[in-house]
Amino acid sequence: MKRREFIALLGVFASIWPVGARAQHIAQKRVAVLFGGGENDPEFAARLATLKHELQQHGWNEGVNLQFDVRFRTDAQMAQVLVSEVVALAPDVIVANTGNPEIAALQRATRTIPIVFANVTDPVGAGFVGSLARPGGNTTGFTPFEYGISVKWLELLKEVAPQVQRVGVLRDPSNPTGIGMLAAMQGVAPSLGIELMPLGISQANDVEGVIAGFAREKAGGLVVTLNGMTIAHRKLISAAALKHQLAAVYPMRYFAADGGLLSYGPNSLEPFQGVAMYVDRILKGENPADLPVQAPNKFETVVNLKVAKALGLTIPHSILATADVIE
Repeated sequence: MKRREFIALLGVFASIWPVGARAQHIAQKRVAVLFGGGENDPEFAARLATLKHELQQHGWNEGVNLQFDVRFRTDAQMAQVLVSEVVALAPDVIVANTGNPEIAALQRATRTIPIVFANVTDPVGAGFVGSLARPGGNTTGFTPFEYGISVKWLELLKEVAPQVQRVGVLRDPSNPTGIGMLAAMQGVAPSLGIELMPLGISQANDVEGVIAGFAREKAGGLVVTLNGMTIAHRKLISAAALKHQLAAVYPMRYFAADGGLLSYGPNSLEPFQGVAMYVDRILKGENPADLPVQAPNKFETVVNLKVAKALGLTIPHSILATADVIE
């Protein structure tokens, strides 16, 4: 066979050789992702899609030079099992979009695998990082807000429902974040003429009974804090609030989109752009100890006018002027 014909034949073989077979010769990095919610929840599906898309923008393509291992937690009993599974995979990076208990468990399980968290309210107070500027150790990430944001939630509630005198603060008793948010609100509640009451929800079956019990007395409203329990059961919470005619303020847009009256907080998908950037930098050799914990610089107000009408509320123009409105 002539040399020219041989080279041409090699070209033909290369063109028909399976892509997967060629890709297996490319060294793959491994990223494990742990979500504190179910894979059928469209919010978590959107977060995963954002993460994958952003990593592609940095040159990381699933099945080519990157392998994804994704775990979803659907109940608290699964947490430790999933943490053990993720660490046993020995990934190059772990992305944790889950509650504080799981992140603490990840740190106990490994001090060497880099961990990038997506939504931790007080990572210094929780002991996950040494400081925001210099995290130290193997963990860094992104925080959605400080505890003080709960004061804004309380003020917004009073503005849309001036008659409110009692506010139930919906939280997961096992999550310390609710304690910090309640403490921040207690500093301003008297000046707003509001009495605060912590309302604990540990499972879906708690929602109706807890909210119904609080609503037996008049002039009530709700502030719903951000945690895995309120995220997973947001539709139940908003339905119960509407059923018992309680004005409620929520921490993220997707709460309002799923039937909540009003939300104030950062965009829930934006942190995953930053997470992808940090994963890229770590995979290329940077140390998570040197990557500062970052906070959002933009917050949005979302109003569900259909719910407002059902509650007989008129949303002030001062709020509508800057809010994103759901008709």
